[in-house]
Amino acid sequence: MGSALFYHLTRSGPAQLLPMLIGKSLQAGWRVEVRGRDRARQAGLDETLWQGDGFLPHGLAGGVHDPRQPVLLTVAGQPATNAPRCLIALDGAPVGGQECNDLDRVCIVFDGNDPEALDTARAQWREFKAAGVAAEYWSEADGRWERKQ
Repeated sequence: MGSALFYHLTRSGPAQLLPMLIGKSLQAGWRVEVRGRDRARQAGLDETLWQGDGFLPHGLAGGVHDPRQPVLLTVAGQPATNAPRCLIALDGAPVGGQECNDLDRVCIVFDGNDPEALDTARAQWREFKAAGVAAEYWSEADGRWERKQ
């Protein structure tokens, strides 16, 4: 049974957090799906990840090498063919409680300055808890990531 970690962004954007989350997932030996809601936004994220510090091997879903990608950027409703063990959901991309139980880790990354994103994250939290998923809440409110109780 997996766990869900909720990352409440208040000072930075997903592009600043993703390299850390992806790096830790790859170190754990997991393949990763980064699920968004918008293809154009995922394409922009793809470019950002290639231009960042360090090397994060990844691909934008829709290519012939998708099953071989350690990290695959997808859009909700598009299957991740890289056999991920970790799912990072952005922009309120849907994730079900059973899906959490089938993976090693699910990370929900949401913008704390967006009321709709907060509502979506709260609904996901309730759904996951009802499904028996162990969930943690992380905040960057103090300028660094801290697990909150």
